[in-house]
Amino acid sequence: MRVLDERLDAKIPDGPLAEKWTRHLGSIKLVSPANKRKFTVIVVGTGLAGGSAAATLGELGYNVLAFCFQDSPRRAHSIAAQGGINACKNYQNDGDSVQRFFYDTIKGGDFRSREANVYRLTELSCNIIDQCVAQGVPFAREYGGTLANRSFGGTQVSRTFYARGQTGQQLLLGCYSALARQIHAGRVKMFPRTEMLELVVENNRAVGIVTRDLVSGKIQSWAGDAVVLATGGYGNVFYLSTNAKGCNVTATFRAYRKGALFANPCFTQIHPTCIPPHGEQQSKLTLMSESLRNDGRVWVPKKPGDKRHPNDIPEEERDYYLERKYPSYGNLAPRDISSRSAKEVCDEGRGVGPTGIGVYLDFRDAIKRFGKSVIEARYGNLFDMYERITGENPYEVPMRIYPASHYTMGGLWVDYNLMSNLPGLFVIGEANFSDHGANRLGASALLQGLVDGYFVLPYTIGDFFANHGQSKVPTDHAAFVEAERQTTERNAKLLSINGQRTVDSFHRELGKIVWDKCGMSRNAQGLRQALEKIPAIREEFWRNVKVTGSGEELNAQLENAGRVADFLEFAEVMCLDALVREESCGAHFREEYQTPDGEAERNDRDYAHVACWKSNGVGQEPDLIKEPLNFEFVQPTTRSYK
Repeated sequence: MRVLDERLDAKIPDGPLAEKWTRHLGSIKLVSPANKRKFTVIVVGTGLAGGSAAATLGELGYNVLAFCFQDSPRRAHSIAAQGGINACKNYQNDGDSVQRFFYDTIKGGDFRSREANVYRLTELSCNIIDQCVAQGVPFAREYGGTLANRSFGGTQVSRTFYARGQTGQQLLLGCYSALARQIHAGRVKMFPRTEMLELVVENNRAVGIVTRDLVSGKIQSWAGDAVVLATGGYGNVFYLSTNAKGCNVTATFRAYRKGALFANPCFTQIHPTCIPPHGEQQSKLTLMSESLRNDGRVWVPKKPGDKRHPNDIPEEERDYYLERKYPSYGNLAPRDISSRSAKEVCDEGRGVGPTGIGVYLDFRDAIKRFGKSVIEARYGNLFDMYERITGENPYEVPMRIYPASHYTMGGLWVDYNLMSNLPGLFVIGEANFSDHGANRLGASALLQGLVDGYFVLPYTIGDFFANHGQSKVPTDHAAFVEAERQTTERNAKLLSINGQRTVDSFHRELGKIVWDKCGMSRNAQGLRQALEKIPAIREEFWRNVKVTGSGEELNAQLENAGRVADFLEFAEVMCLDALVREESCGAHFREEYQTPDGEAERNDRDYAHVACWKSNGVGQEPDLIKEPLNFEFVQPTTRSYK
C-alpha cells in the first residue's frame, strides 16, 4: 500500500463557521433560467436524497434523467426509516440550538468529520422541517397543534420530529409528490427498473452512465452534463443487515474503479435495536426504531445463563447496564456505544432468548407510568410489527433486540460542494462520506439526504455548470462504446461460468467473514485473516458461481451476481481501511486501542484525517490519500457519555 502525497481540495469557504454557507452562496456562480434548459443532469437513485434533488433540479429548469432499480421511487429504501428526522427548532424550549446540534453531531462522530459540512447540515435542518410540513408530511403533533419532538441517542434535548414509526415513508411520499409534479411537467424523465452498471468518464469528467433495463435486459448509454449518485450505503456487505435486499455498493464502487476516491469505507454503523437473528437461512434483519429507547429500558439478567421468563426475574436480579455504565445518557447512549455494550453482556453469557444473542428492551415501567394507550400511540405500528415477526406481545413481554449492520458513514469522497474528485460527479446522501464521521447520530440520515437534495446540490451544481459548461460528449463517443463493451462482457462472463454454487452462498460466506472480522469490533489479526480469505472467495466466485437464464430478459440472479461481485472487491478495501486505522473511534472499534474501562481510544495525532482510497484495479492494493481534518471551532475531547 502506498500513501500518496496528494492534496485534496475540500473547497471549504473562509470566514466564521456560522457564515461559511451564506458567504458561499453569495460567491458561487449562477446559471440563468434560460440557460438551465441547456443542461442535462443524470440522477441515479430516487430515495430521499435523489428524489429531492431530481424534483428541485426539475423545478429550477434543468433537464433531469432519473433512474432507480425499483418499480417506483416510492419503493426506495428511505421508506424503511422509522424513528424520525433531527432539526434544532427548540420547540421544547430545552436549550437546543444550531451550535448544540453541531457539537452533538461532531462529538457523536468522534471528531472524524469536517466542521464546515456538519455545521451546514445542522444550520439547514430547520428549513427541512418547514419544507416537509409544506408538502403535507403528517408529523406528530402535541395536543395544541404544535409539532412534537422526542429524544434520540447521543443527545440530551428533544429535537427529533417523527410520524409514529413511519417517518421515512411519510417523508418519501412528500418528496415523491414533488418529484411526480416535475415528471408530469416533463422536466424529469423517470426510468424505473433500470440499474446503473458503469460510470462513463472522458477527459477526467463524468459525462454519463451505462444502464441495464432490468425487465428487457437492454444495455444502454445515457449522456449528461453531470452525474449525481444518490444510491445509498453498502451495509449489505455483511449479508445480514437491516437494509433492503436490493441495497448494494455497485454504483459507488464502479465509480471508484473509474477514479473516484472511496473515503472511510470501514466506518459502518451497527444499530443497537434490531430483532435478533434466528437461523442460518435468514436473509435479512428487521430494525426496531431507536425511538423505542425513549421509553424502553435495556437490561439482561445479572446471572449468566439465567433462562427464566423475563417477567419472573425480579428487579434486583436485572442489570440495566446502559443506565449503570452511562448515567447521564442511560438508554439513549449513542448507537456505537450501545451496540458494543450489548455484545459485551452477551459475550459474558448473559444474553437472552433461545440463542443467547439478544438483550431485553422492556416497556413495563413506561406502561405503568403513562398507560398502554400512550405507548400504543407512540409506537403502536412498531409493536405490531414485532409481534407479527416474533409471535410475542411486547406490551406484555419485553422485546428482544441485538445489534445489526444498519448504516454506512463511509462513501465516495466529496468536497464542500458535494462533488467528488472527478469533476461532474456529485454524490449525495448516504452514498457520500461527508457529514457523520465515525458514527452517525440517530435521526440524522433522513436529514442529510434531504438537505443535500433540496438545499445544497441545486446551488453547487449550478456553480459547476457556470464554470465548466456542457460536456458535449455524445453516446456514440468511444468512451461510451468502451463502457458498454465492458458491461456486456462482464454480464456474459457471469452467465458463462455455470458453476456449482449459488450467488447467495458466496454472499453469505463473505458476510460472515466481514461481520466476524470487521464488524462491531476489529483487531489486526482478524483483519489480516479476512484479507487472506476474501481474495480466495472472489477467485472461487468467478470460477464456480452459477447464474441461470440470459442477459436479455428479467434475470434477478444476474442482477444479484453483479452486486455480490462488487461486494467481493469492496470488502477487501473496507478491511484494509480498518487495518491501517490504528485507533478506535466511533463505530470503528479496534480491540488493541481501548481505554482501561473498555471505551474507544482515539489517536488524534496520527489519524485525524479522512482516509481516501484510490483504485489500482482488481487484486491490486489501492493507494491511500489523506485529507487532514482541521478543528478550528471545536476542541476534540475524550468522547464520554457518562
